Amino acid sequence: MNKNTLRQNINLLVAIVTITFNGLANALPLNGQNTGQISDRFKVYFVPAGYVFSIWGLIYIGWLAFAIYQLLPTQRNNPRLERIGYLFALSGIANMAWLFLWHYEYFVLTVVVMLTLLLLLIAIYLRLQIGKVQVASVELWCVDIPFSVYLGWITVATIANITSLLSYLKWQGWGISPEVWTLIMLTAGVFIASAISLTRGDVAYMLVIIWAFVGIAIKHAGVPIVAIGAWVATTLVGLMLIIGVFVLRRDKQPLKPTG
Repeated sequence: MNKNTLRQNINLLVAIVTITFNGLANALPLNGQNTGQISDRFKVYFVPAGYVFSIWGLIYIGWLAFAIYQLLPTQRNNPRLERIGYLFALSGIANMAWLFLWHYEYFVLTVVVMLTLLLLLIAIYLRLQIGKVQVASVELWCVDIPFSVYLGWITVATIANITSLLSYLKWQGWGISPEVWTLIMLTAGVFIASAISLTRGDVAYMLVIIWAFVGIAIKHAGVPIVAIGAWVATTLVGLMLIIGVFVLRRDKQPLKPTG
């Protein structure tokens, strides 16, 4: 078995194990509580409505699509997939580690692991040159879009994880109200999404951010400052998406084979 075949098989194994672990964490549930129940204990405004978390189903499908596609003999020496190396496998391990720590309430460590996961996904995103090169449709749907969706969600999840930790630590926010802090974090989210849109024109990533921001607006409809802020943020991200698609996507270059 050569190194590429080994990588392919490990990626498939990690995808299956990670999906199974995610399912069992809530089905058992792990430590007698499911992921959402723990999240609901923290009174923070950056967490979206429960239905928004259904995006995990799409993420799981994306993992399987990637794992199966990269396993094909024709993709064994695909230079883009070779550049990822074992980063996907490491991201799966980080995902399972986060779930374990979250369910057993090691909240400080969850932020460390979440940031590690975020950095791994950023590394994958950059190595794939998502939004910078044109690829075949099947590779777009099986590789680029799954990682765009996953990175978009983990971007939101990282901010939510940090806010939950600060709530757990009873941080007073330097006298700034939680509602205002939520507006600040929404603004940060808009800037991050704008950077992705203007440099990559990544539709999938942007739609995930919009999905999450709408969920925040709906969940906190009874808190006008948060709801209005979330709707404004959603609108701004939507505008940046339009600009990114129509201004930048035409400049994307075909991927040149390497090696």
